[in-house]
Amino acid sequence: MKKRVFCAVMIALLGWEVLHQYTGTDERVNRLQPVQIMNGDHSRSDLTAISASRIYQGNLLLVNKDYALHPEGITSDIITLSEHSELTAGYALLDNSTQLSKTVAMQFARMVEAAGGDGVSQFLISSGYRDTDKQKQLYEEKGADYALPPGHSEHNLGLSLDIGSSQMEMSRAPEGRWLEANAWDYGFILRYPKDKSDITGIQYEPWHFRYVGLPHSIIMRDKHYTLEEYLDYLKEQQSVTLKVKGIVYNISYYPVNGKSTFVPIPAGQQYDISGNNVDGVIITAHP
Repeated sequence: MKKRVFCAVMIALLGWEVLHQYTGTDERVNRLQPVQIMNGDHSRSDLTAISASRIYQGNLLLVNKDYALHPEGITSDIITLSEHSELTAGYALLDNSTQLSKTVAMQFARMVEAAGGDGVSQFLISSGYRDTDKQKQLYEEKGADYALPPGHSEHNLGLSLDIGSSQMEMSRAPEGRWLEANAWDYGFILRYPKDKSDITGIQYEPWHFRYVGLPHSIIMRDKHYTLEEYLDYLKEQQSVTLKVKGIVYNISYYPVNGKSTFVPIPAGQQYDISGNNVDGVIITAHP
């Protein structure tokens, strides 16, 4: 807590001075070199400018009936899976035009290979990325009971996919049971659990998985959180430090106000920045 307060004070002092000199566009602020500050525990952090647009980018974006996807939130590495045979070994595609983030496809391929080692091998992808035009068409054809309006579906992100079994429906299939137990280890979450429809607003979908990455998927599994609950938890805690798979992670939430906000990032560490699509960013750092 003392460290958090100390950082906040330094951000206020240093950040105000820098912003006072560079009042203007986000582009100018983003060109600033990070300012290094000393924390209360003698560690160092880089004071870094985060533009407001980062709220709407990243693996932890909340996309639902209340929060629509912004154009910059669409994953930049969308590919057509059937054109990448190295990423489709071990599972089938219901439609050869299915698209997905390449990063997510790589993690899915790793996961399917691990499942095959356990004797579970009849996976298929029935749906992946959908652009807003396809989502609009689906919404108009199927209605609100089946689909979400364009921009409000996770399929518009490129990070979500519907996974099926070529043998039987997912609620009974070995593939469904394996994923529910193991997908978390590969950065995926079961997005719409059976007992959380009052929170997600979506009925149980044993086929719909969303990539959020490590360590977030493991924390959500252990705490039995939906994405909505997890983002609220981070916002309430502000900073969480924990060990996952032998790696110590520091996860911090920062509100982003105006054009840019200055936040401390542990110096010399690897880090990832994701917006929550609502009001701030989550910084995940580790050695």
